[in-house]
Amino acid sequence: MSFIVKMLSGEGEQNPSTKRVITLLAFLLLATGFVAEMFFERKVNPTTYEYMMYIVLGGLGFTASEKFVKKDEKK
Repeated sequence: MSFIVKMLSGEGEQNPSTKRVITLLAFLLLATGFVAEMFFERKVNPTTYEYMMYIVLGGLGFTASEKFVKKDEKK
């Protein structure tokens, strides 16, 4: 459980980042839709699938950009 909390929280933070939690949930929904379409022959609305993909890509992009932006540290 601590691995998941560590993965979802930023560097030096104890609380999970909402941005990362939303991205993870969107990814899980996207993967569920993919599995449902492949194996259970359930049709997912292509527009909904596309919007969920944009949420995941945006979340991953913002999370990755945090690594390159220097934060001002209080002295």
